[in-house]
Amino acid sequence: MKGNKQGAQMAKVAFLGLGVMGFPMAGHLAAKGHEVTVYNRTAAKAEAWVARHKGRAAATPRDAATGAEFVMACVGNDDDLAQVASGPDGAFSGMAKGAVFVDHTTVSAQITRKLATEAAALDLHFVDAPVSGGQAGAENGQLSIMCGGTPEDYARAEPVMAAYARICRLIGDSGAGQLAKMMNQICIAGLMQGLSEALAFGQKAGLDGEKVVEVISQGAAGSWQMVNRHKTMLQDKFDYGFAVDWMRKDLGICLDTADEIGARLPVTALVDQFYKDVQLMGGGRGDTSSLIRRLK
Repeated sequence: MKGNKQGAQMAKVAFLGLGVMGFPMAGHLAAKGHEVTVYNRTAAKAEAWVARHKGRAAATPRDAATGAEFVMACVGNDDDLAQVASGPDGAFSGMAKGAVFVDHTTVSAQITRKLATEAAALDLHFVDAPVSGGQAGAENGQLSIMCGGTPEDYARAEPVMAAYARICRLIGDSGAGQLAKMMNQICIAGLMQGLSEALAFGQKAGLDGEKVVEVISQGAAGSWQMVNRHKTMLQDKFDYGFAVDWMRKDLGICLDTADEIGARLPVTALVDQFYKDVQLMGGGRGDTSSLIRRLK
């Protein structure tokens, strides 16, 4: 990395995946002065990003990763991640020895460890770094990032991730970041069901939900979900934010992992089925707060 006029360390960075999270995250990197090359499966997205933030668009992950000190990925699932990382057109084939691959996708710990092992065999470095904070967190550069990998690799990547992080921490070895993200999603599932039941209960009881939340959000019941989602939940508006389809993908990873390690997730399994109900109601692309729709 090289310093800019202010003394901060700038790097050549590739960013793979320009969805609702990746697009603004890559934008923050460019705004901080990093030299950014982007790749997206739909090329028009990459071209739109370049039009807004400068930088360069690449035709393949390999092309994007060539010459990059850091390659960040934020794609959809295990298969998408494997596709952009491995194979003849994957990022690994274009990365120079010693470069760091940072995965912001929420995926299984198994694919993380597999790719970390593959990277090590190529003299590359790998950090799993799933994020929490949703689209708003990505746009505002206020994401919580939980990481797995070696302390040395994390120390190299952390200053780059700082461009869009509110907090960034190394949790443990490879895969630990993904396991921490599973804990995050387990918490959200239970919280969202509880908030949905409370708001629906209040409406049935004839109470002013906003007035109630103003009070209880300052007490022991308060949560990020309550503060940031109660108004739109009461208004029956869900056309934004983290989609139910993606939440079910994440909860599936949680439940599979629980089976593997012998953990019990009875509430998570139940809420996963409630989200399936929302999908069957046609709400798969709506925000996860649409869980309340089942109760109305």
